[in-house]
Amino acid sequence: MVLTIDKVNDILDEMAEGFPEALFRELNGGVCLLEDTVPDPDFPPGEMYILGEYCDDCLGRYINLYYGSFAALAQQEDWDRETWEAELRTTLSHELTHHMEGLSGLHALDDQDAAELAQWRQALDTADEK
Repeated sequence: MVLTIDKVNDILDEMAEGFPEALFRELNGGVCLLEDTVPDPDFPPGEMYILGEYCDDCLGRYINLYYGSFAALAQQEDWDRETWEAELRTTLSHELTHHMEGLSGLHALDDQDAAELAQWRQALDTADEK
């Protein structure tokens, strides 16, 4: 099931209200749901998508979530509504953790993300060698 961007936006709005307000401190650009589909350029097309990212730049601090990436996975994996909600919650939580670590000067989640991506790449390279 592929939900519309408007439905996903409604789910995210309701979901965000359930998170502690302190997590949004200094997130001056808020959480943006963009239409984009963002394939990870380090993987073959359709293999890996970027679902969201925490940004801290000249525009401020904000989180971008990519509807098109979620929709592509939902179509590939035949998600139901519960899966949509779980994936959105996991991704929003993940990006809020990046935000909180950024405010604290920490980078443990960045390190974990890099290690997990390296494992995915290695598994892909190993599969290609076979």
